[in-house]
This record gives sequence, structure tokens and C-alpha cells, in this order.
Amino acid sequence: PTPDPGLERWRLVLGVAAERCTGPLHGASAARDAALEWLYGRDEDLRRRGVRRAAADSREGGGGPSQPTAVDWLDDIHRLFPKETVERLERDAVERYEIHEIVTDPDVLARVEPSQTLLRAVLRTKHLMNPQVLAAARRIVETVVRQLMERLRPEVRRAFTGSRSRRPSRLPLARDFDFRTTIRANLAHYQPEERRVLIQRPHFHSRTRRHLEHWQLVLLVDQSGSMAGSVIHSAVTAACLWSLPGLKTHLVAFDTAVVDLTSEVTDPVELLMRVQLGGGTDIARAVDYAASLVENPRRTIVALISDFYEGGDPFRLVRTVRQLVEQGTTVLCLAALDEAADPAYDRDLAGRLAAAGAPVGAMTPGRLAEFVAERIGGGGQTR
Repeated sequence: PTPDPGLERWRLVLGVAAERCTGPLHGASAARDAALEWLYGRDEDLRRRGVRRAAADSREGGGGPSQPTAVDWLDDIHRLFPKETVERLERDAVERYEIHEIVTDPDVLARVEPSQTLLRAVLRTKHLMNPQVLAAARRIVETVVRQLMERLRPEVRRAFTGSRSRRPSRLPLARDFDFRTTIRANLAHYQPEERRVLIQRPHFHSRTRRHLEHWQLVLLVDQSGSMAGSVIHSAVTAACLWSLPGLKTHLVAFDTAVVDLTSEVTDPVELLMRVQLGGGTDIARAVDYAASLVENPRRTIVALISDFYEGGDPFRLVRTVRQLVEQGTTVLCLAALDEAADPAYDRDLAGRLAAAGAPVGAMTPGRLAEFVAERIGGGGQTR
């Protein structure tokens, strides 16, 4: 009989325990089940609930087929599943089950599909890699950074060169012509017979770009293990902002130490290969360093990107943030800077920073670029 696709799908989800209701799998479906079993069969919770048998229970002797290696498994899933499913399986293998050979074995790295999940895994495990593996891992870093740059650079450019401030301009440039204001200001000169408005005085917008020369942006990014996604996007965002004339951009990474990476911003691949994720966190020390970089407080934005789990002195941190705000610096606290903007952070300390005058939230890199462009164009402060 022809297999029922619906029953096969449920059998793939539930594992062998459901076979008495769904019937056995054949052909490609059986191969998919073996690939899923290799990964999810190691899940103790699923085994306790009887959803899936434990993979590799066949460690006992016998004449059954040998268990596939990570290389075999990757080859199988790329052949058996659509791209979206492959990305999810690779993400679960690395993040949920911590199968490190996926990012520490050069044969595996040669087959794996570059993705942000694997880039985060490379950053977390590259201290375990020998030079040969690092060379293979670099392909993932280069590919994902290039993809992010291609996606993010137009957003950053649009935020700056495409945005206009609300202030009028005396420069009569056609691209800055303010149609609505011009019509409204010249309605008194409407000619009913000719059905047209005589323009006595045209109006024009000013552009944010004219004000960039006065501003400084300090990206202060926590490189603890949980902030891997934000570290990646901070590096790429800084590289995109770096080439904007007049905006002085700094990138500073910190854990218990502070590392100024500004000199390497133009090469985000090399920068990320230098980052070491993990370790403790001293946010207060990092903010003190950022304060030392400030040249003109009222023309400076400090973006603190962290989960706000402070291992240093929280009272000193809040005090320094309050001092920065009081002297006119815009301090922005971001619990996440990535495409998901889905933060997990210490809400108590974040609330104290917000009370000190530093707004707390999460942003995509494109939204951060828009925020910076708006601050520069408006010239004011956020409270």
C-alpha cells in the first residue's frame, strides 16, 4: 500500500514508539528517521517520556549497522531535508546537544552550511581549535560576515543618507525639496483661473549628513558567552558605520578586562577571530573606559550592549552612567543587538540604569543605525 504522508510525518516526530499506530517507515522516510534519531535520540527527556528511543543504545555489541559519524550525519541531512530544516538540525546539534566536533573537526567544517548559529559556535570553541581547524572555521566566519554586511550596509546607508531632519535648510537642492511645506506656505498665491499655485518661496529640508562631523559613537559590547550574537552584529555594525564621513566610531569589547578593537573595525572577520567569548563581566570598568573616550559629551552616544549581569561594582556602574547622562552624553543600554532582538538580561540592574537616565531595550542593527541618525539629525537628548 502507498504510505500515508500524514502518518509518516507523525512517526518521524514521535519515533519508534508510535510505529504500532502509524506503521513502519520505508525508503527516504526511514533514512530521515535515522538522521533524526542520531541527534534527538540522545535527549534524556524524550527517552523518559518514551517519545524517542535513546540513540547509541547500540553501544552494546552486535551485528547491527555502525552508528554514523558527524560527517556522515551532515551528508545525510543535506541530502534528505530542505535547507530550513537542515539549519534547525545543525543549530540543535551545536547549541542544544553541544556536539563540538561539528565546529572542531575540519572534515565536518568542510561540509557544514555556514550560518549565524555555526559562527556563534566557532566563536565559543575556537580556543579548542588547532591551526588547521581554525583555517577551516574561518570559511564560516568570512561567509556569514559577508552575508551580514550585504544585508546590513544598505540599511545603515539608508538610515543616514536617506533620512532628513525636520529643520529647514537654506540650501536650494532639488533632492531636499519639501513639497508639503512649500504648498502649504504658498496657498495664498493660488490662481483659480489657471488652477495652479505660484511658488513665491520654496522650502527645503536639511539632511542629517550635514551634522555627522560633530558626533562620536562608542559601541561597548559584552563578550560573555551569552552575548555571542550581539558581538557578531556589533562588529558588523561598527564596520558599516566606520566609513560614514564625520561619525567617529569606537568598538570596545569587555569581560573582566577591556579591549579596544577600534583599530580593527574595518576587518570584522579578523576582529571576530580575536574575540574570546566567556569569562566574567565587569561592566563598570568598561563604562569607565568609555567615559574616558568622550570628547564632546553633547555630541556623543555610548551604546552599552550587555545582559547586565554585573560581576563588578553595580553601584559604580550606575554612578558612572548617571554622570555621563548628566554631562549631556546619550547613553543607550541594549540587552541585545541582533536580528532577533530577543533579550535575556538582569532586569533589576537594567531598571536602575534606566532610572539613571539611560534607556534600556533591544534593537536590530538597522534600528540602532536609525537611532544614531535621528540623534545626529535632531541634535537633542533621549530621556
